[in-house]
Amino acid sequence: MSDQGKQVAKVAALVAGAAVIGAGLGVLLAPQSGPETRRDISRYTKKTQLQATRWSGAIHSGVKSGVKEAMERGRAVYNRHREANLAVEAS
Repeated sequence: MSDQGKQVAKVAALVAGAAVIGAGLGVLLAPQSGPETRRDISRYTKKTQLQATRWSGAIHSGVKSGVKEAMERGRAVYNRHREANLAVEAS
């Protein structure tokens, strides 16, 4: 995993951890009834799931483009070395 990928994973883990802690504190300190709190938790869970899906799509897209770029660079280096070797062999 690249350094950028590790950084994204750390941020995602921190956000997820903060969300869980915040939700727990919200439940403990909520001045609402049980059904109202459960409804709020359900809504929050759905919003969080949607956001996680968006982030995973963005991360997937970033990783995919990074892999594509690395493959293109690798091919370019390979082709340069191959052409250099052919030129040396031809002379």
